[in-house]
Amino acid sequence: MGDPNAPARAMIFDSVYDTYRGVVTYVRVVDGMLHPRERIQMMSTRATHELLEIGVSSPEPTPSKGLGVGEVGYLITGVKDVRLSKVGDTVTNLAKPATASLPGYADAKPMVFSGLYPLDGTDYPVLRDALEKLMLNDAALVYEPETSAALGFGFRVGFLGLLHLEITRERLEREYKLDLISTAPNVEYEVTLEDKKVVHVTNPSEYPTGKIAEVREPMVSATILAPNEFVGAIMELCQSRRGVMGGMDYLSEDRVEIRYRLPLAEIVFDFFDILKSKTRGYGSLDWKADGEQVADLVKVDIMLQGEQVDAFSAITHRDKAYAYGVMMTGKLRELIPRQQFEVPIQAAIGSRIIARESIRAIRKDVLAKCYGGDITRKRKLLEKQKEGKKRMKMVGRVEVPQEAFIAALTTDESKDKAKK
Repeated sequence: MGDPNAPARAMIFDSVYDTYRGVVTYVRVVDGMLHPRERIQMMSTRATHELLEIGVSSPEPTPSKGLGVGEVGYLITGVKDVRLSKVGDTVTNLAKPATASLPGYADAKPMVFSGLYPLDGTDYPVLRDALEKLMLNDAALVYEPETSAALGFGFRVGFLGLLHLEITRERLEREYKLDLISTAPNVEYEVTLEDKKVVHVTNPSEYPTGKIAEVREPMVSATILAPNEFVGAIMELCQSRRGVMGGMDYLSEDRVEIRYRLPLAEIVFDFFDILKSKTRGYGSLDWKADGEQVADLVKVDIMLQGEQVDAFSAITHRDKAYAYGVMMTGKLRELIPRQQFEVPIQAAIGSRIIARESIRAIRKDVLAKCYGGDITRKRKLLEKQKEGKKRMKMVGRVEVPQEAFIAALTTDESKDKAKK
């Protein structure tokens, strides 16, 4: 039990937004006592508020004369932003403040970053307002404006995990009638340059171009439960995702628990779907953040006719860079329509080309009007066409339709929506 005579300390364990009364903060008092109409302070943000109402839930909110040691109740301060009442923060009395916060508090840290763009560019203000309203109820949601040459204006949104991403996107689409494109999820990397400067990268376009000393990526501890007949398939999947085995225990004759340490970037996209497929639906996955690790990561740039297209760039492990380059160049060759000139599609790490495809030029039949005659006449027409193509290639820009960007960048779920 706490000390009833000590300065007041209460732990925030939840907060909800009420349209009429603002943020309702739920707390458990550990030390001291809180009374209505006194001024309180949030110890992490140092924000001060007047305690308009304090009470207990029994089961309806019932105002009381205060909360003492060990009691659980609610506080209303009239604040309109749930980010000012962070879960895990300590509430204390402003007149007689506590010196130390209650242990265990940490800000909710986004683990997965994904771009959200409206299919119709005119819906951008609607998406912005919708995200602002969602943040009233969800303090863990983090977003900032982002512009893509391909998809127009949108937001780079940080989520706690893929489930958080799916729920947020469903709410945006159902409650606000938005058609959204979500780009494949990214995670945050920590890049240290040779001059010891540290850069946090959430998007491949932010990846620094100077000499890099090391790149650190977030890691997770994953626990997989599955029938023992699928152990081989699970181990093969985890090792292909750069996992390091931590241990394996048999919970019963036919049930096994496998523990792996994996890079977060390797599990945020399709890992769970493949796990379910390989275990015929019987596998389950649980994971938690487990620090960071230095990795051999590179940025793969995609270039169209020598011009870099930021939207298609990706940060990937060096061992998988070639496979990504081949996959993306092959996909773009199918998606981009043929131009009047040949278009090279290249994947590069820095200045080194690792994959290439070419979109053949649309060729007009300049010999159609030649019925026989001297071969030099035909050769002259072909040479003239060749010179024209060369000149066009020098000044011509590649037209990439938006559908190609959508198909190349979005997740499978988004692709199906875009087609509809």
